[in-house]
Amino acid sequence: MSSIEQIVVRRLKMPLTTPYKVSRRVFNEFDPIVVEVRDRDGRVGWGETVISKGYTNESQEGGWRFCTGMAEHLVGSTAAQAKAALAPHIDENSHACSILMTALEMIDGNPLLEVREPVEVPLLVPINAMELDAIGPEVEESIAAGFRTLKVKVGFDVDADLARVARIQEAVSGRATLRLDANQGFGRKDACRFAAALDPAGIELFEQPCAKDDWDANAAVAKVSTVPVMLDESIYGVEDIERAARIEGVGYVKVKLKKLGGLNRLEEALGRIWQVGLKPVLGDGVSTDISCWMEACVARSTIKNAGEMNGFLKLRARLFEDDLPFRGGSIRLLPTWRPIVNMPTLEQCTEAVERYTARPRVVFAAQQV
Repeated sequence: MSSIEQIVVRRLKMPLTTPYKVSRRVFNEFDPIVVEVRDRDGRVGWGETVISKGYTNESQEGGWRFCTGMAEHLVGSTAAQAKAALAPHIDENSHACSILMTALEMIDGNPLLEVREPVEVPLLVPINAMELDAIGPEVEESIAAGFRTLKVKVGFDVDADLARVARIQEAVSGRATLRLDANQGFGRKDACRFAAALDPAGIELFEQPCAKDDWDANAAVAKVSTVPVMLDESIYGVEDIERAARIEGVGYVKVKLKKLGGLNRLEEALGRIWQVGLKPVLGDGVSTDISCWMEACVARSTIKNAGEMNGFLKLRARLFEDDLPFRGGSIRLLPTWRPIVNMPTLEQCTEAVERYTARPRVVFAAQQV
């Protein structure tokens, strides 16, 4: 079994084509931590995650310390040994662990990443326009591009959000489904007022109304909402999935690769969501090509709705030499396509880098007698 020869940990800065506004912040760029793992047989694995303040209790600085510290410890071991060393840390450091774990799973040839036949994974697209007059043209552009699920960020102001959602419903006119996402932006009272006042026509779900740790507030919203509620930031593992299933009005759970700590754990969580009677949603809209490709591979066999792994579409420069195939609102997974990282682009986007290389083995010649 081949050992790990080198681990490179990078922090990138990747500008977006258009500012991405959510209730608590505006993204003008993504700043992922990217890990490159190479073994002695020449195989390479990649992992990446954006650790967003407020979305998780982890921090960018803590993730960097974890990845660099573990990289120094893991280099020279086998992939199996490295994965075993990471496993005890997943519950407390899922985002950081996922960066290293997915790189190791890629080196190991995880079957979830094997594409044997062409398949399309439909994506949603955000409606970014905040001015009512600008909504119609953006909706038409998105539908013309092939998208049939549109994401609407709310959680700013109840009355303004309701007016904007109504204008989008009018512009869509039944041609696409809407997902509303508050990103924890509402307090309990406002969230309940918003959810109870929604016209449910064409709305699939209302995502994460209140703070991730305030289960009581989110449950109160789910009880009065005219559309099913989906929990995202509240969900980290199977126990959270099972807790969500016991809440009246919660119909969906969203998971992301970075929250589960690896590809196999992600697949298991998605299966559990189905088992407890909820519907899963998968995908990270704040990620690069690497995670988007991996999540799309898992989505093939685990979800039945639009994926949210659309972060790569927001980037000015993408990381793969050949762009992740995309057409008509869908990622196209093809047996002939390979995820090869464009090293010049990677270096151009790098803000900080640490390299760890295994010490060469010293072989002593037998002493001549």
